[in-house]
Amino acid sequence: MPTSSASSPTTVPIRLQDRALEIEYRLIAPERRDADLLVFLHEGLGSVALWKSWPDELCAATGCRGLVFSRDGYGASTPRPEAMRWPTHFMHDQAREALPVLFKALGLDRERPILFGHSDGGSIALLYAAMYPERVKAIAVAAPHVFVEDQTIASIEQARETYLKTDLKYKLSRYHRDADSAFWGWNDIWLDPAFRAWNIESFLPSIRCPILAIQGEDDQYGSLEQILRIQRQAPQTQLCVLSGCRHSPHVDQPQATIEAVVRFMENLTVPQQAIHSQ
Repeated sequence: MPTSSASSPTTVPIRLQDRALEIEYRLIAPERRDADLLVFLHEGLGSVALWKSWPDELCAATGCRGLVFSRDGYGASTPRPEAMRWPTHFMHDQAREALPVLFKALGLDRERPILFGHSDGGSIALLYAAMYPERVKAIAVAAPHVFVEDQTIASIEQARETYLKTDLKYKLSRYHRDADSAFWGWNDIWLDPAFRAWNIESFLPSIRCPILAIQGEDDQYGSLEQILRIQRQAPQTQLCVLSGCRHSPHVDQPQATIEAVVRFMENLTVPQQAIHSQ
């Protein structure tokens, strides 16, 4: 297995929707200049730190470079202002605007990366691949959302109770500069009645690259219908269902998830090539 080096987390300034932001990121094995770039998109409560060492392990197993970052409002990135609420189209905004701006700021806008997205990050990966099909070599999504289910809302309501009544805020503070920014930004929008109509299935047929969709059999935040709908709309999708696994395959079944991604990437035939940013 190849060894890899990794930079310490740092920040890069960007401007997004008239807001000046600092985005936390770290690079994995940047010395592998000719290797594919794996970009990791975190879940609704995720951050650079919450990925822990798993991105490094996946990059080592695949021989890829890596980019791990925290979206605004998360990790050590600029917190969400207290009065600001994410709009129902916040994941669309992340795919359409935030990712291209970040890639440009890091000098990565001429590459065709492979995206690995978890949960909300998986949805953002799907949207980015649909909006910019020529900019993506492949995507792997773990426990993605493409529509809103009752069980998702029930689990998020339970998370709210846990945050209010337990030490969850303290635990999240280890991984976020402002735990309230991360938690309430995610929780408030998912529990907004207007968000029940959120659905990205109409975007999926626009995806041209190979897709790997991974989900645990015991995912408390979504049924297997999530990844089945991806495959119906994008037939090139390969499915991987993991037993003994809940909402975080890379946590509950880390090695099985790595092996699934390695097999998927071994079968990629699209050559890596630079593109011109638009």
